[in-house]
Amino acid sequence: MADADIRNDIYVLALENAVKHKAVPRAGAILGSVMGAHPELRSKAKEINALIPEILEEVAALSIEEREEKLMSLNPGAIEKMHEKKERSHELPDLPNAESGVVMRFAPNPSGPLHLGHARASVLNDYYVKKYGGKFYYRVEDTDPKRVDPSAYEMVSEDLAWLGIGITDVVYQSDRFAIYYEYARKLLELGGAYMCTCDNNEFREKKLKKIACPCREISVEENLKRFDDMLAGKYAEGEITLRVKTDIAHPDPAVRDFAAMRVLTSTPHPRKPAIFVYPLMNFSVAVDDHLLGMTHVIRGKDHIANTRRQEYIYNYFGWKMPYFYHYGRMSIAGLELSTSGMRKGINEGLYTGWDDIHLGTLRALARRGIQPEAVRAATIDIGMGDTDISFSWENLFAQNKAVIDAGADRYFFVPDAVEVEIAGAPKTEAHAPVYPNQPERGERVLPFTGRVLLPKSEMEKGGMLRLKDLFNINITGPNSAEYAGDSLAEARSQKAAIVQWLPTETAAPCSLLTPEGIQEGFSEPAVLGYLGRIVQFERVGFSKIDAVNDGKVIAYFTHR
Repeated sequence: MADADIRNDIYVLALENAVKHKAVPRAGAILGSVMGAHPELRSKAKEINALIPEILEEVAALSIEEREEKLMSLNPGAIEKMHEKKERSHELPDLPNAESGVVMRFAPNPSGPLHLGHARASVLNDYYVKKYGGKFYYRVEDTDPKRVDPSAYEMVSEDLAWLGIGITDVVYQSDRFAIYYEYARKLLELGGAYMCTCDNNEFREKKLKKIACPCREISVEENLKRFDDMLAGKYAEGEITLRVKTDIAHPDPAVRDFAAMRVLTSTPHPRKPAIFVYPLMNFSVAVDDHLLGMTHVIRGKDHIANTRRQEYIYNYFGWKMPYFYHYGRMSIAGLELSTSGMRKGINEGLYTGWDDIHLGTLRALARRGIQPEAVRAATIDIGMGDTDISFSWENLFAQNKAVIDAGADRYFFVPDAVEVEIAGAPKTEAHAPVYPNQPERGERVLPFTGRVLLPKSEMEKGGMLRLKDLFNINITGPNSAEYAGDSLAEARSQKAAIVQWLPTETAAPCSLLTPEGIQEGFSEPAVLGYLGRIVQFERVGFSKIDAVNDGKVIAYFTHR
């Protein structure tokens, strides 16, 4: 093998390692890779080891995007293999006790739009319905008017459609009050519940002491009379509660004689304003899961206590329980997820709306350019384990990049730009590809007439810079530089940063909104024509063009 071929192989291996791990590799790791790929070169290990530091310096001088572009041109198969491995990981284990024709559900409160936590529940259930076939219910759990935002009915439906969830049936619990009253009456007749008129605080104290409420012993006839009086409006809010008889000494106080129905008059229901007797979640959920024929219920382990409560209802009626699976909690750092917290922030002007990029809603992710396929893939990668985990933004961004990269044209964005006059440089123009290694997609032509816009942070470093796709300059002052030739090899030997730049005459003002703040700068004018699309700003990252106002670009940073 010729020395030039050896050097090229080392360079490609170093690029592969850097792209895969998003960091410049250690020399020892590259030497091991070379020896593993070419055992016949072991006799030249000393010479090869001497080459590696120089090659790693070249790789280190490239941005993340430039490394990928280089690797794509030298060994496109390596990138494809990385993507194949990611694709193979997007699978879940077989669902226990599953048969063809499963029935499952996604059942949120309509209190606001969906966020990443909701995505996990909806995607996991949707995955298995698509795998085994059957029905997937979107059940709107709107039996607590205090937790209903009327606009959320439409928002949740839009979010599910964006996420690609295959809903087959939609059920509104607020359309089923008569059903809940019917089964509440049956439960009273079975002796599995009682109508409690005790003060709620007194009941709570007794429950914690494992002392039964006196109402627990009243007759079925008296319970039914109280129930009818409740439906007739003879009790005010807080005066009566239907409770399910459980074990008053149960180890979990939350399970002891839990509430199943109550009077609520202080908040009218937006869909059913005449209703004032409401079932609580555990009762309506148990009734609906049975009547709708749920075979499997997949939800977070914060519902384990609810499963224990619902089991009592199933046992009283002699119903077969669905298969329950509880996955671990998922913490998501860096974003507001609480619906009440988000609404408060919106009302106070802290956030611009439900799609503010500081929020964890699906519509906020979509506004940034995150694709539904990426959310699904990242969610499936997380899986259904019962161990608590932290959500991986890195994985989501990697999945998203695999979706958007091929369609994202490349352009320059210069943040915090300074105008620089370059002395001694010939008038010329740069020819840059719209997309690397695909000349059929066209090229960008950037004229140079003596003045350019450069990132202030790069100018402050001093020394030599390589203007990408143009030439080298030596910085001579805050707003001045001199031409330093065209040699890319010279720039690399000087460890010059390769920076993006723009002609002063044609640059378009651009605001790049990121979770950390707004970066003001300039972009290539062609970006004005990319409204609603994603581009990659070289050396910055992928960005979605959100608006164009009077010749100014408003872009949302997606990720690197």
